[in-house]
Amino acid sequence: YGALSLLTLGVSFARGESPIDTDEVWLDDLPEWSRIALSVGLGIALAAITIRASRFFVKRWGWAKVLHTDLRPAVRDAGDSTIVVLGLASGIAEELFFRGLLAPALGLALSSLAFGALHQLRGRAGWSWAIWAFVMGLLFGAIFLATGSLLGSIIAHVAINIVNLRFLRD
Repeated sequence: YGALSLLTLGVSFARGESPIDTDEVWLDDLPEWSRIALSVGLGIALAAITIRASRFFVKRWGWAKVLHTDLRPAVRDAGDSTIVVLGLASGIAEELFFRGLLAPALGLALSSLAFGALHQLRGRAGWSWAIWAFVMGLLFGAIFLATGSLLGSIIAHVAINIVNLRFLRD
């Protein structure tokens, strides 16, 4: 994740662009401070809804149970500090790369497809995980492109990763 972040920062700065905000803002008629506040609020809301939905899906749908079972070995023995570091590193690096760098360059749909493809796994739940990641990529990207701020997407992604990795482990 460190290498992905450094790559993103290097490419962004070489192109003279910022990886944490964009000039192509859907809500450009709002003041910048209100777009940042909206980004944070939407990020918190998305995290809360996604975390609740994750538990609901695992309890009720076979594809989510299989996904949960297939992903669990990756964090079964992880301590809390490992989960926090992994959640922070993956959330920040993936948001910088997929939303901060790719979304403005390729658009929301293609950057979300790339995000989903990165999350493709072997096994029974591979496509479920990739489709889930694609949808989440659309939502993270919509927050970023609507507000021009990556802060809400980062908050959502990090919170979802940390809480759901603990859910997987426990």
